[in-house]
Amino acid sequence: MPSQNWDGPPWHAPWGGRPERFRPPSGVVLLAPVIISLIVQVPAAIGIAVWSHAGWVVGIGQVALAAAGPIALLGARRLPGPTVALVAAAALADFALAPDVGPPYIAVAFAIVLAVARGAVVWAVSSVVAAWVAALVLGSMLGQSWHPFRIAFTTLALAMCFGIGWFVRVRRARASAHRAEAMRRRQSAEERERVRIARELHDVIGHALSQINVQASVGLHLMDRDPEQARTALGSIKETSKSALEEVRTVLGVIRDGDAPLVPQAELAEIPRLVRGIRSPELDARLVDRLTEAPRRAVQFAGFRIAQEALTNVVRHARATEVVVTVERASDEFVLTVDDDGVGPAGPGQDAPGDRRVENGEGSGILGMRERAALLGGAVEVARSPLGGTRVTARLPWDGVA
Repeated sequence: MPSQNWDGPPWHAPWGGRPERFRPPSGVVLLAPVIISLIVQVPAAIGIAVWSHAGWVVGIGQVALAAAGPIALLGARRLPGPTVALVAAAALADFALAPDVGPPYIAVAFAIVLAVARGAVVWAVSSVVAAWVAALVLGSMLGQSWHPFRIAFTTLALAMCFGIGWFVRVRRARASAHRAEAMRRRQSAEERERVRIARELHDVIGHALSQINVQASVGLHLMDRDPEQARTALGSIKETSKSALEEVRTVLGVIRDGDAPLVPQAELAEIPRLVRGIRSPELDARLVDRLTEAPRRAVQFAGFRIAQEALTNVVRHARATEVVVTVERASDEFVLTVDDDGVGPAGPGQDAPGDRRVENGEGSGILGMRERAALLGGAVEVARSPLGGTRVTARLPWDGVA
């Protein structure tokens, strides 16, 4: 079991939200009114019974009623409405038993606040109003002459209890909405992170396996006729698998420990390696580099990944014999173009080049390229190539600002 020790401050910050203060358990919050009411009412009832020389029956009744209200507050969590009605009835009975003088029945105030805060407003209003009117009527029947100021003060105190309960209710609703929003943002951030990690692993592993497949085919084809070329193909397989393992370890390290990448992110200077890696006797791959300067690192990394995925699609799906990768700058955009002479782009409902079928005819590989470009404010277009196959064109802002 993990350690529960915590030496930090008594609050934590929800994902994307404000620091959330430590809140005591709801059981503690509920017991506090019960204990306070008992401490105030029961000793006061005992003292008043002794001071007024009440009989044993009346004294025991006063103490029992003084304890009944606080104990009834224990049901405020599950049954706030019936609880406030029971406490109001106990307060009315206590008044009827000792109309001249009695302990302050603060359990009524706690019952009102808890009932309103938990949504039992109708119960609270009807119970308290009925008990207060009954107390006034009963007082007049018993010959009690209450000063108007006392009636007004008691009425105002009851109204303040309702106001406090409503304030607590509003605060609880806002806190609940804030927690729900924080949870939604956290889930959204986690979903984006899962998509990003899946996209990275898809690109790294998919391209590496495709390149290994190509070089393994070359090695098998040339093993007897040209052992030196077969050796070169095996060396390429070793280099590709090593590079892929390093990238996968980097991604998994970020997932496990949150560490920064241990290897630098790929740049456009790595694209020639991609092109060489897919070159084979059946596929002529070449690079046309028209850049005179390099864009920002974020643009280079996105361009590298898009080129990687596009070349993987060519190897896996296009059945092409020629592929041309072109990198250039057009005004304030970095433009990457991958042309092949393969089977061409898929139509709606067909298997899209790049991955499994989806509703709009685009596989997850193409969707991943579009997402990478969109993160930088760019776009990816898939159309018919002048070579007869598929053209993938990525346009990214040169400064990498969306």
